[in-house]
Amino acid sequence: MISPELDGRVTLVTGSSKGVGKKLLLSLADCGADVAVHYRSSEEEAREVAEEARNRGGTAISVQGDVTDPESVDDLFSTIEDELGTVDVLVNNVGPFAPDHWEDISFETWNLVLQGNINGTYLCSKRALPGMREENFGRIVNVGYASAEKGLINPKNAPYFMAKAGVLMFTRMLASDTKDDGITVNAVSPYVVENSDVFPDDLPRGRPAKFEDMAQAVRFFLDEDSDYLSGVNVEVDGGWLPETV
Repeated sequence: MISPELDGRVTLVTGSSKGVGKKLLLSLADCGADVAVHYRSSEEEAREVAEEARNRGGTAISVQGDVTDPESVDDLFSTIEDELGTVDVLVNNVGPFAPDHWEDISFETWNLVLQGNINGTYLCSKRALPGMREENFGRIVNVGYASAEKGLINPKNAPYFMAKAGVLMFTRMLASDTKDDGITVNAVSPYVVENSDVFPDDLPRGRPAKFEDMAQAVRFFLDEDSDYLSGVNVEVDGGWLPETV
């Protein structure tokens, strides 16, 4: 696996108390990063992940915050800056979904999906940028969804697909807006990951993406030799082609 040199780099992975976010954070801790384990309500799980990161030889803290609330995001980053320093690497992993028919999704859930994916990515990126620009260094990786760039949509889980398309558009825009600032902004877009709730009958290559597949893609963007890559979306989908007829 690619192993970027992240010693001394302060890294925040949103939603990293469990699931994909946890595995990505620990993978970056293995590369020497000082990590902030973010949670909204899973305090105990976040503390355990931070302890695991420290047991691997790194520096780690757990931080609470609602990524859809501007004041909470500001407090979240302020805590990290006070305890670890300026955030060098941001992985926007938070991405709620609602796998129901769009007419059956409540307005509250609809907003939760859109805000968690789009507003969370926007708010955290916006808050991270001043420090990154001052340091003339920054790496932002947003988690999308495979084929979202192709306009993938379905009556089930519709707000999630719509939100992930927005995340990928935001990724390209922000890459352009930071091209002179020493910052890269990219996306990693899985199809089905090993901890997914539902597994299709016909998975590409006969399996879902492993956590290591996701971590490999994220690490690739953080490697020092990837500093010219920005606005790129890597689909971690095993060759999935949803438009096959």
